[in-house]
Amino acid sequence: MKYGVAVFPSKKLQDLANSYRMRYDPHYELITPHMTLKDPFEANDAEIKDVAEEMAKIAKRQKPFKLHATRVSTFSPVTNTLYFKVEPTPEIMSLYEDLHSDFFGGKPDHSFVPHITIAQKMSDSELSDVFGQLKMTGIDHEEIIDRIHLLYQLEDGSWTVYETFRLTGDDQ
Repeated sequence: MKYGVAVFPSKKLQDLANSYRMRYDPHYELITPHMTLKDPFEANDAEIKDVAEEMAKIAKRQKPFKLHATRVSTFSPVTNTLYFKVEPTPEIMSLYEDLHSDFFGGKPDHSFVPHITIAQKMSDSELSDVFGQLKMTGIDHEEIIDRIHLLYQLEDGSWTVYETFRLTGDDQ
């Protein structure tokens, strides 16, 4: 089965992201607006129990963090994706590193850009138009995130929560 790790922002930020995702993100109905911390990976029933145990340990080591969405950006020309850029705080980066330890398969192939996707798989002209508009509108949203979620993918391609872990920072 496929699993992943993400954080979900507040309803206020989700509603704002969804106002764009409804029109510009073909994955709109598959997952709630989120910031991915670990890309999808395969695990069986026994392995996912070990993953959940390790994530519980990580949650005890890591503190809640500030999620600050500061602007709209794009991954173009690599992909025609628009996103709310999340400032990479030391806490976010530490959590990301913990989720990419040797236990979790080590470092990923690409560098980590904290973000919340608001549009993807757009045509070049659509990307240019929408990006131009959203750059002028901008975003400045701050909130505290105190939970991470282990997700799994259902047969229809949608994602749902397998287990939630509260970030406490108790074991530092």
